[in-house]
Amino acid sequence: MLVLMEIWESIRDFVGTGGQVLYVVAIALFLMWVLMIERYWFLLAEFPKMKKGIVAKWDARQDTTSWYAHRIRDAWISEASEKLDERMLLIKTLVAVCPLIGLLGTVTGMIAVFETMATQGTGNPRLMASGISMATIPTMAGMVAALSGVFFSTRLEARAKMAKEKLIDSLPHH
Repeated sequence: MLVLMEIWESIRDFVGTGGQVLYVVAIALFLMWVLMIERYWFLLAEFPKMKKGIVAKWDARQDTTSWYAHRIRDAWISEASEKLDERMLLIKTLVAVCPLIGLLGTVTGMIAVFETMATQGTGNPRLMASGISMATIPTMAGMVAALSGVFFSTRLEARAKMAKEKLIDSLPHH
């Protein structure tokens, strides 16, 4: 329990130094990771069942060579592809938005610096230091959040593409 309290205090200190924008970065990061974990779950647990069902339906068909059969095959592949690509655009958007949220923190931090300069003058560097840290920490947090998302979303997209290609290969096109 004591360890959790210390972690919470560290987080509060970090947010206090970086400003309220860090909460928005944290929310975007959390949402991005929930969506990526859901997509990995779909790829590893749900899609194989879906693929097995599609292949079973195709193998059970008498007619696999006619134009009509090929349109059915294409429709099944299209439906599976759509399921594989679900929420990927939202994940990519969240990856792109994280640094922008960090930049919002930079702007608010610099406004604090300029307010301090306007009211206290430029003679006290300690007063300006808090505004400068408030300006740099959210940018760093947004970039770190985006970098984690870039790596895993790219891998996720590649796995989805590979799964689609394997599905196409498992449905013979006579």
